[in-house]
Amino acid sequence: MSTKSPVPDVVTRRAEPEPFRARALAASLTVKDLQKSLAWYQDVLGFAVDRKHEREGKLIAVSLKAGDVRLLIGQDDGARGWDRVKGDGFSLQITTDQNVDEIANRIKALGGTLDSEPADMPWGARLPVAGSGRVQADDLVGPLTNRRP
Repeated sequence: MSTKSPVPDVVTRRAEPEPFRARALAASLTVKDLQKSLAWYQDVLGFAVDRKHEREGKLIAVSLKAGDVRLLIGQDDGARGWDRVKGDGFSLQITTDQNVDEIANRIKALGGTLDSEPADMPWGARLPVAGSGRVQADDLVGPLTNRRP
């Protein structure tokens, strides 16, 4: 008597869900001052404007891109109150092959602030934490090979 089942293994095994395989992440951020936020992302961090979104002739949002990273910044419409906190407890980690020390210096030269200077992390990255007051804060992460000697 054979112990081999006549039903193939592929049928008898319990099906498990396929793991999630994301290819990109795009974030949408509500901002208090669209023009100030646009200046931060475009002029300080170096994002390019991909598309401007208008409604009835008024700018309401801007799609930004930097490499494979996509951001949409949209003007708060006040529906949830003008004084609500935006971005509290939230950060974006943007990975780059560029020298993060040079990016950090550019941020400071253009009037931005760093919550911390670039530092080597135990997991093999070098990062500063950039913030600019009420404008959304971002983490920039680069490999240790791009640090200054």
